[in-house]
Amino acid sequence: QGVLESFLGTAVSGAVFCLFAGQPLTILSSTGPVLVFERLLFSFSKDNGFDYLEFRLWIGLWSGFLCLILVATDASFLVKYFTRFTEEGFSCLISFIFIYDAFKKMIKLSHYYPINSQFTVDYVTQFSCVCMPPEAGHLNLSNKSTLSPQECDIVTLSDMLQNSSFDWSSLSKKTCLKYGGSLVGRGCGYVPDITLMSFILFFGTYTCSMALKNFKTSPYFPTTVRKLISDFAIIFSILIFCGVDALVGVDTPKLIVPSEFKPTSPNRGWIVAPFGGNPWWVYLAAAIPALLVTILIFMDQQITAVIVNRKEHKLKKGAGYHLDLFWVAVLIIVCSFMGLPWYVAATVISIAHIDSLKMETQTSAPGELPKFLGVREQRVTGILVFILTGISVFMAPILKFIPMPVLYGVFLYMGVASLNGVQFMDRLKLLLMPAKHQPDLIYLRHVPLRKVHLFTFVQVLCLALLWILKSTVAAIVFPIMILALVAVRKAMDYLFSQHDLSFLDDVIPEKDKKKKEDEKKKKKKDSLDSDNEDSDCPYPDVPTIKIPMDIMEQEPFLSDKKPSDREKSPLFFERHTSC
Repeated sequence: QGVLESFLGTAVSGAVFCLFAGQPLTILSSTGPVLVFERLLFSFSKDNGFDYLEFRLWIGLWSGFLCLILVATDASFLVKYFTRFTEEGFSCLISFIFIYDAFKKMIKLSHYYPINSQFTVDYVTQFSCVCMPPEAGHLNLSNKSTLSPQECDIVTLSDMLQNSSFDWSSLSKKTCLKYGGSLVGRGCGYVPDITLMSFILFFGTYTCSMALKNFKTSPYFPTTVRKLISDFAIIFSILIFCGVDALVGVDTPKLIVPSEFKPTSPNRGWIVAPFGGNPWWVYLAAAIPALLVTILIFMDQQITAVIVNRKEHKLKKGAGYHLDLFWVAVLIIVCSFMGLPWYVAATVISIAHIDSLKMETQTSAPGELPKFLGVREQRVTGILVFILTGISVFMAPILKFIPMPVLYGVFLYMGVASLNGVQFMDRLKLLLMPAKHQPDLIYLRHVPLRKVHLFTFVQVLCLALLWILKSTVAAIVFPIMILALVAVRKAMDYLFSQHDLSFLDDVIPEKDKKKKEDEKKKKKKDSLDSDNEDSDCPYPDVPTIKIPMDIMEQEPFLSDKKPSDREKSPLFFERHTSC
């Protein structure tokens, strides 16, 4: 499976899903857990001498069949056990995979293009690299082709040694090594500027994407312009730093896009043969890893669907869990026959899709943030995105100018952006925050801080175990461990009271619950104020005096009398009554 298979599989699977699925806001893609499983499956097939694509085909068929059984038995009702604890653990794991892979790719790039940390300007002449001819008898003549005109004017390889005037230093590094030459010089182990320029593009793309995404809250330019810049933040960032790369002119690694529409491997066609490559018992034994794939697909698909269908997104139509899983099962079978990657709901990309479709009030008071109205629920954006993904195969002359560090910066942005607004991340910040600086969070009003930290510690521990398991040989049971998050959450009923869990792990969005509580307090306060206004004695603990009107008629000017005269007035004290 290569680049072309990924493009084609993404276009076909995504377009079909967005056209027929129950929740088209969900975006299908190759997710981290699925890719981990496929890598382990490839290693297992290679070690045991199995035909990988045929073995994978039967696993896909079994997995698709099991998913269809789950659809027929209404197994999607199990999503009611996917609480915030499970959702956040899974979504944070995917986000951390995005962030980790982005830095991993950049570090790998820096090893391939190492930085010359020993370089000094005064000794620049010492850092050179030249191609030296091989000794007699060591010339590689296995390839009878001639060198390019740009590299030499010699017609045959045998002339290289016979012609003493041939300049081996004019050969490129690749050609020199190809024909048995050797590279000599202190500068041969380093590639100047590429690593540093790549990191500039990497962090620049990430920073620019974050800044442009938050530009809609800035005070500059009209609202329409700010919103346009915010919606297309990633595209603008890619264009800006592609321009920077072209302007500087450093030979950074670029995106590789196939120019021909054919499978990456020349040994196969577009349809994988189901028989002939493996023993007959492998077709039956494939049901065992297929069960693990089914668990992984079910958890990945349904947890992402639950996150997309959260109440805080204010969606109007139903969720469609069964219909979504049905089409995922069908697409897995199709992709298995064509040798394409398996696609399932991608948490990070789906959240980004939701964020791009959010609607807010157009007008608001000065200094007041616009209010969230809901999400534009439609199928157009998803279908167009995947159609353009398929067309991009034929845009190789343009896409080949995109530097890979720019794309890694986009991955970093998507991983970090998907962590915004996650309660788990807010609780992690509380660990480093003094009590007087803690924000007014709803669960801090009702749950002791030590209980909040204990809940966070359990989540961190589960996340760490998942990460360690994913990185070891035991990653084959990774799907079962994701399912174990539900069991861990159930066991937490013995550590926390239901009152505490209702605030730490409730499905109701925190901001909505906080808003309801504030409104409830306000209504209670308004009710007390109203009762006090209607009462004859607004201050019941303070003694009051009622002066009858006949007293006022007889003595209208009490102030004219001396205090001693008023105190001696029997009529006043005899008719005095208190509340």
